[in-house]
Amino acid sequence: MANERRGSFSRRNNLRPANPPATIWDDAPSDFRHAVLQVAVNDCGTGPDDLRDVLCKVLRKRPNPNNWSPSNIWDEVQGLMEKCEWYCVYDIIEAIHEKLGRNAHSFRGNMVRAADTFTAQVNELLAEFGIAWKLVDGLFQARGEESFEAILKAATEALDGLGKATAHAELAEAVLDISRRPDPDCSGAIQHAMAALECVARDVTSDPKATLGSLLKQNKDLFPKPVDTAVDKLWGFASENGRHLAEGRDPSREEAMLVVGIAASLSNYLVHKFA
Repeated sequence: MANERRGSFSRRNNLRPANPPATIWDDAPSDFRHAVLQVAVNDCGTGPDDLRDVLCKVLRKRPNPNNWSPSNIWDEVQGLMEKCEWYCVYDIIEAIHEKLGRNAHSFRGNMVRAADTFTAQVNELLAEFGIAWKLVDGLFQARGEESFEAILKAATEALDGLGKATAHAELAEAVLDISRRPDPDCSGAIQHAMAALECVARDVTSDPKATLGSLLKQNKDLFPKPVDTAVDKLWGFASENGRHLAEGRDPSREEAMLVVGIAASLSNYLVHKFA
């Protein structure tokens, strides 16, 4: 119990290597798969039986009737986790989170929700392995670098705090589109991000029907110069890659995240400038 309260030597002394860049999207490394199972068992009290139920349900597999001892079931669970497609690993993690539900357990001397412990530990693993996903309320979302995360957090909090519900919802949809697996909807993310910015611009100018392009022309003080020109160029890029996608021109995930980050930052700027 004493060790549980204190944590490990490295954790107590904050001795950890820097996390690698978040570059892994379409993969689930073998060590990460194993570590997730270890978290479920060692930190959340999930037994091999429960884990096998979850994996078999997600993967549509029949449990091996010849495996009945805990050690054999554990071997079966590890085999299923190791061999499944990368995106199924994230489906499994979401399903484990749902399975844990509101169950409470002792973690480092405190009674906490098992699902909360699982979320925190999985997100630590994701960061340590450089995986560009994060677990939020039991569902995976795209994770960017710290600067992207900070911009997105500031914008969503500002929009929510000032009651900009439509813009807030559009920005949330943009993140969901980037987060779709196995293939992101990059054009949809761009469209929703710019729609969020357009909603804010309409609101602060009291012009509920104008397009962002028109608002930029009619309101020269909306953004400082030469940022206004950059916003106009961004609007043109979004029109070509989001609303009116050209044949054979599919925006990349990196381009989508760039637009989402810029749109979020510009929305945050407008909200605070005209608050």
